[in-house]
Parts: sequence; C-alpha cells; structure tokens
Amino acid sequence: MVDQSSVPSAPGPDVSVQELLALLAQRDELIVALAARVAELEARLGMNSRNSSKPPSSDGLAKPAPKSLRRPSGRKPGKQPGGQGFRLAPRAVPDEVRVHVPAGCSGCGADLSGAPVVGVEARQVFDLPEIKLIAVEHRAQRRACACGTVTAAAFPPEASAPTCYGPGVAALGTYLVARQHLPVERAAECLAEAFGAPVSTGWLSCLLPTAAGRLHGFLATVCGALAGAPVAHFDETGARVNGRLHWVHVACTAGLALFHLDTKRGRAGMDAAGVLPGFRGVAVHDGLAVYRQYDQATHGLCNAHHLRELAGIAETTGQAWPTTLADLLVTAHIAVQDAKAAGNSALPAEQLAAITTRYDTLIAEGKALNPPPPRTGRRGRPALGKAGSLLARLATHRADVLRFTTDFAVPFDNNQAERDVRMVKLQQKISGGWRSDTHAQAFLDIRSYLATARKHGQSAMTVLRDLFTGHPWIPGISTNP
Repeated sequence: MVDQSSVPSAPGPDVSVQELLALLAQRDELIVALAARVAELEARLGMNSRNSSKPPSSDGLAKPAPKSLRRPSGRKPGKQPGGQGFRLAPRAVPDEVRVHVPAGCSGCGADLSGAPVVGVEARQVFDLPEIKLIAVEHRAQRRACACGTVTAAAFPPEASAPTCYGPGVAALGTYLVARQHLPVERAAECLAEAFGAPVSTGWLSCLLPTAAGRLHGFLATVCGALAGAPVAHFDETGARVNGRLHWVHVACTAGLALFHLDTKRGRAGMDAAGVLPGFRGVAVHDGLAVYRQYDQATHGLCNAHHLRELAGIAETTGQAWPTTLADLLVTAHIAVQDAKAAGNSALPAEQLAAITTRYDTLIAEGKALNPPPPRTGRRGRPALGKAGSLLARLATHRADVLRFTTDFAVPFDNNQAERDVRMVKLQQKISGGWRSDTHAQAFLDIRSYLATARKHGQSAMTVLRDLFTGHPWIPGISTNP
C-alpha cells in the first residue's frame, strides 16, 4: 500500500514557486512508485506454473493451456526408426502347459478324440497365482552334551517373537508406504485384502523408523560419494511436519540421492545435510543466493528456471529480447547435445564466442528497455522488478548460466534434483503432512535408499528385503554425474 503521508496535499493560495516545484517533484516520485507497483502487481497476476516457479497446484481453475518450453526436434511422434520396441514376450519354457482338444468336427460333428494332430496354435497368459500368507515355524532345539551342558540353537533374525511377520511382509509394507505413498490405513487394507496379511496400522507405522535405523552405513557412504562428485544437483522444498514448515534438502546425481529434513532453508540446513560443506565440484541449483556461500564449489544455474522466467517477462512486457534469449539458450543446448552425439568434448571456439556475444547483446538490450527505477530519496536500493532482477542475475552470473556450453559434464538444467524431490509434494498431497520429525526423516532416509537403488537398476522389493534381513544394499559407488 502507498503511504498516505507521502501523498502531497493540494497547494494553498499563498504557495511560492519553490514550494510548488517541491510538491510537483514529490508528485512525480509518487507516480513513479505507483507505476512500479502497478507493473509488479500485473506481473504477479500473470504468473503461473508455465512462466514462473509457481507449482501447478497454484493455478486453480484458471490453469493455463499446456505450452512446452521445448523446441521442435523435427522428429515424428512415437517410436523412432531403429528404436527398441517393447512387448510382452512369450517364455520359451512356460510354467504350465494346458492342451485344449476340439470336442467334435465343426463340419460333420464326428468325434475327433483319435484324429491326428495337424497343427497347434499357442497363446501364453501371464497371471498372478492366488497369494496367501505362509507360516514357517522355527524350532530351536536344545541338546545336552555328555559334559552336562545344554546348548540351544539360535533363532534366525526374523524370528524375533513367538509370532511375528517376516522380512517379506515388512519389505512390502515399507514399499507401499514409502514408495507408493499409501496412507498407513490403506496400506494395511491392501496387505490384508491382496496378500492375506492382516497387519495393524501400529505395526506399519513402526516399519519406517525401524528400516531407517539400519541405514547408517548406506547414508554415510552416499553422503561421502556426493561430496566427492564432480557434478551434483541441489534443491530444497517446503514440507509440513506436525503443522510447522520444514525444509527438505536434496543432493543427487544420476546414480545417487540423499534427502535431509531441517527447520532451516539456508546455510544451517545445508550444512546439516552434510554434502555441500565439503563439496568442490560443480553445484547445479536454481540460483538461491545462499548456495553462493559455498565458494569452494563451482556453480551452474538451472536454465529451465530461466526459460520459465523469460516466458513470463515476454508475456507481461511484450518485449522481444526474452523470447530471443530463450531461443539462444535452447539453440546452445541443442548444439551441445549434437556435439556430444558426435563424440566431441567441447564446442568449437568460434561457436562459443558467437553464443557469448549474442548473449551479452541481448542482456544489454534488456537492460536498455528495463532501466533501474530512479532513487526516491528513501533508504536502500529501489526494487528492480522481475525483468531487472533476472537481467542482473543473468549478467552477473553469465559463466554459470552458460557453464553447460563450456563443460559438457554440466547439464542444461536442474531437473534431476527437481524430479527427485517431487515425491515430497506427492507424499503430502496423498498422505498429508508428517506428525513428527522422526517419522519424516525416516521416510526421507528410506526414499534415499530406494531412489539410489532404482538409479542402479535394483528392485525396490529386493533391496527392502535385504534391509530387513540385516544386509542393506550399498551401491558400488561411482561419482559420475
């Protein structure tokens, strides 16, 4: 809102020329401030998930029509020539063969029980057998030695009580809650009806903390591997725990993922996550200022964010430079992809120079059309607005914006981290917020385990069963991005 005390009052009959000029100057300052405020509000009204970092859920009923930021590739939709096809392939040795014999001739009705077989057509049906819970009774014998000592055999780890569920049920319950995001009550219903395992919701609720307690070695290994990676992605997103805002920090590569819960979004939370303090590779992120505090790392900025912001500015201002700059970024990305496909490790020097020169020209054009607002005499710098702020970031951090063109190991965007952390929003939409920090971090530890295993082609059920049998899966660490 505008401070009413700053609005000049109407001049009286005895106002001097100097006073009138001062009032006019005050009026001009107010007009500039109001015009900037109107522009800011109009830009805010035009923001949506397509042209800003707002989530799709914020669009409501006014959800914009889909508009991809990708540029045409020239290829037809569907499977490309020479691409791998996918179908349900028959098995060479089926589990069961059922032979169907025609009862009678379809022409004259004669009995065909002794007629010769002149052909067979085979079709395979893949189905699930009836699933039921099996009970294995473990009997630990006690045997008496000739010396008089009675020795008892040890029970296996899964036989922890007179009656208990085994690692298979525990793995499935954890999978339903942590991987498929089922609420505890619905997961219990699924186990009872589909698998014949009538577990309690209390038992299911305890599964994740129990599983997470067995992951200390895995988490330490992944954290150390991420800290030593040449390129890693970083992001953070808000999450509700017991009604309070927390932050989930993610550090990841194409083969690793690590999630950390904290009450802080900034340096304290990132330090507690354990990766960035010792990280000396290229940190790819969305430009949050606090990442710059880790000056021992090199930085790469997410250009998917830039494309959205440029689209929003083009829509609200009608200026041409945002669209041209977005096209330049996409064209540079395609050039890098083509160079990689051709087996090259860098773009030609003249091509890099042309990209940089065009980039600088467009930034200069944008600054000329969006000059900084004049100072009003108030303390502090006047707000630059959406266009001015983006232009300042793109100019100051040009090397980080274009790092994907000078280092082919650095990706064009930060989509790896955004994909990995998206499950936090999915979990909260389906199952609601977490009730305690302990359960929230347990969920994230299990997700670190499952996400990393999935990136290595491991079955979630297999690695969860291994976890509950006391042999957690740990990847053969590679720091390749």
